[in-house]
Amino acid sequence: MRKKLLKAGSLVLAVVLVVSLAACAGGGGSGGGDSVIRVGSKDFTESLIVAEIYALALEDAGFTVDRTGMNLSSGLVHEAITSNEIDLYPEYTGTGLLTVLGMDLMTDPMEVYELVSREYYERYQITWLNFTTAHNGQGIAIRTPVAQELGIRTISDLQPHAHTLRFVSTAEFLDRGDGLPAMVAAYGPFDFASVDIMGGGARYEALRTDAADVSVAFTTDGHLYNEHYYTLLVEDIVIWPPYNLIPIVRNDALEANPGIAEALNRLAPHFTTYALLTLNSQVIVYGRDIEEVAREFFESVG
Repeated sequence: MRKKLLKAGSLVLAVVLVVSLAACAGGGGSGGGDSVIRVGSKDFTESLIVAEIYALALEDAGFTVDRTGMNLSSGLVHEAITSNEIDLYPEYTGTGLLTVLGMDLMTDPMEVYELVSREYYERYQITWLNFTTAHNGQGIAIRTPVAQELGIRTISDLQPHAHTLRFVSTAEFLDRGDGLPAMVAAYGPFDFASVDIMGGGARYEALRTDAADVSVAFTTDGHLYNEHYYTLLVEDIVIWPPYNLIPIVRNDALEANPGIAEALNRLAPHFTTYALLTLNSQVIVYGRDIEEVAREFFESVG
């Protein structure tokens, strides 16, 4: 009889253990436990750095992170999250508005954030987490010595001097309705002394070596960290959409793991345009490893 009781007790204990392990693997609590969160990114430096910072924050919160969804092309990353191949990645509000949702251009950052948040939640069951001021949008950069000599601080200041200055650009910016044509419509004609088409790194090299004076830029370009060579002009008449960088997460992943939102929202106040510019500069200009730069940033704000 005693042997039968011991055997029955062992079976009950085994069942309890199996149920307990299954509950832990479900990841329903607010902490990490055995939950695996699949973090994705786009295939350029800024997205890779920020996604790695997200991964570090989640690991610090107790989650296990799967990074195999990193470095996806911009055309594939939205498909990856909507098809349940990744759980989250850093996205830009302007991309959500114009590229994914196909809506009309808007320029107010909070209005765009609120709109994309609502539409993604309803259409894709995806949540945009807390708003950040980190903005990787269109801009115009000028050689700092030229800006100082001519007193150019804003795009309006640039317009009357354009005929004396050499401009480098992407081909796309010259033709797109929200590129140079939008500048002309808002500020007046920009009859640059010359116009050349160059890639990003080449444009900054042209400014640095006095082969050009003005260039198309993005507000978090790492080269802009060196203010001795480059000055980003103020967009005093707002014509370009906001591209605020914010984590987006599948709703089912958030419901199963509420701690995701807490871990990533804690980072939001630390993500500013200057912070992104600095992070990019460490990798692009100074050649440091993405993982090292991301960890240094996370440890400084965590």
